[in-house]
Amino acid sequence: MSDSLQRLLGIMRALRDPQSGCAWDREQTFESIVPHTLEEAHELAEAIAACDPLRIRDELGDLLFQVVFLARIAEERGLFAFDDVARGIGEKLVRRHPHVFAAPAELSAAEQTQAWETFKENERRSVGEQGTLDGVARALPALTRAVKLGKRAARVRFDWPDASGMRLKLDEELGEFEATLANDEGPARQHDELGDLLFVIANWARHLKLDPEAALRGTNAKFERRFDHMEQAAAAAGTPLMSLDAQAWERLWQGAKAAERAPR
Repeated sequence: MSDSLQRLLGIMRALRDPQSGCAWDREQTFESIVPHTLEEAHELAEAIAACDPLRIRDELGDLLFQVVFLARIAEERGLFAFDDVARGIGEKLVRRHPHVFAAPAELSAAEQTQAWETFKENERRSVGEQGTLDGVARALPALTRAVKLGKRAARVRFDWPDASGMRLKLDEELGEFEATLANDEGPARQHDELGDLLFVIANWARHLKLDPEAALRGTNAKFERRFDHMEQAAAAAGTPLMSLDAQAWERLWQGAKAAERAPR
């Protein structure tokens, strides 16, 4: 184990020390750390999307600390230690890549993906997960989980044949959602139909080989950039945002879009 990793594990032990550690760190549990772990994973994804190497490095460190933190809690409870985590993932990777480590063979990317999924399915079944959809983590972002559920169902041929079929389904679900609005069917029914619509959009993206979670993340970032530009433009003109009418907002929006397209 490297000196840097040994030092990090030592820092974690000191932070959790019952007498001299940090009060906040000592209070944490598996459950309380999970939101922080998810947040760090999303911040890493954002850094990667920004193509910022230094930020990626820092966010990887933050995510590694989450692993170290959770492993330390487990070790204190007599469950396992960080070394067991590292050993376990090493063994799993070797086990799932026999074409590399056992009987080296040239496999295409598609064949490797299929082999990986087969190994994962066999491992799930070995621990009692027999259902096709078992093991799709409920803590995943909803769009990502919708895609994974769709992929799993597709393995047993429960799927639309192609993207065009999904496009027709999208029209159907949109119509059903709009009907709940027109008929004033109430929030519960509208919520249900909106979920159906989003599920179909996510799996339409899957058929098109697009990542809906990444697409929406990109659009969120784009909206933030453009709105910030509009705020700055309004401030420069001395115009309070609340005084803007629809036409003024549209002019600012178009200005923000044009500024993004302008050569730098």
